Amino acid sequence: GVLGSGDFARSLAIRLVCSGFKVVVGSRNPKRKASLFPAAAEVTFQAEAVKKADVIFVAVFREHYSTLCELADVLAGKVLVDVSNNTEINHHKESNAEYLASLFPACTVVKAFNVVSAWTLQSGARDGNKQVLICSNNQEAKRTVAEIAQIMGFTPVDMGCMSSACEIENIPLRLLPAWKIPIFLALGLFLCFFTYNLIRQVIHPYIREQKNKLYKIPIEVVNTTLPCVSYVMLSLVYLPGVLAACSQLYYGTKYRRFPDWLDQWLQHRKQIGLLSFFCAALHAVYSLCLPMRRSHRYLLIETAVKQAVEKKMTIWVEEEVWRMEIYISVGIIALGLLSLLAITSLPSIANSLNWREFSFIQ
Repeated sequence: GVLGSGDFARSLAIRLVCSGFKVVVGSRNPKRKASLFPAAAEVTFQAEAVKKADVIFVAVFREHYSTLCELADVLAGKVLVDVSNNTEINHHKESNAEYLASLFPACTVVKAFNVVSAWTLQSGARDGNKQVLICSNNQEAKRTVAEIAQIMGFTPVDMGCMSSACEIENIPLRLLPAWKIPIFLALGLFLCFFTYNLIRQVIHPYIREQKNKLYKIPIEVVNTTLPCVSYVMLSLVYLPGVLAACSQLYYGTKYRRFPDWLDQWLQHRKQIGLLSFFCAALHAVYSLCLPMRRSHRYLLIETAVKQAVEKKMTIWVEEEVWRMEIYISVGIIALGLLSLLAITSLPSIANSLNWREFSFIQ
């Protein structure tokens, strides 16, 4: 059974029907909402839907839970699956699932499917996160919902008792929790190196020689800063592993817990490495765009005019030509190797490699 007629309820009904379940949808306006659901799903009034189902997905907002209280007698003994989310983290003192359980003490409440989007339900688990986090105080109810999730093509994950519901409801509201420290680190490094390069390439020539080189700020200064950040970030990926190994050698055991700062550092290595690759890729793009600048064209024309005035037939310098050719070639190879490291750090790729293969690539 599905209580509700919104986007998530419709997607849920479609997925359940496609998975072979018999679905009955409870709505306050069944005639108006019937066309939104698949023909195989029965759309009726909420009271009728509750009578026909043993497992009921409550796909309504927390504010509307109280409207279901008139169905308390019919809902007694049923399994209620709470799929709701909040608009803010820890918006209420208790989770939505715990609030639903307090309204219907005669029912068994299970928190599940809130981390799965309506799009994922419609398109299938292959196009989204396959994990369905489940928690409840009733083991049998959890097992039932887990079986339903598995038949639908998802991977059920038991998160324990109902006290975990608040944490599960906060997951969709968090914005890149594992990326905050690496991003701030990258921004801090970028600001430091950008300031140094700005002083060195723009401010210093202006003070000493009265040369206006402000035009270098958008591309040249940024392009000089990016590889500096990339190199430092890449070194920060491997440095904590060396420190951890030294710590284990010093204490003579691998079972001693690392300090919190080192533990956090080790956990953020993947994000730091991907940001290093991002800076390196931007540096490659900026470098390719250097000859496209108007200032570069002016300098070329100026050099050609000077050559004509001085009556020089050629300014070819073999050493500089070879140095630049090798420089660009090695840079391309380095970016390719860093791309390989970045790709193999992705979970979908890393999971297909055994430990020896992963170590070989590293």
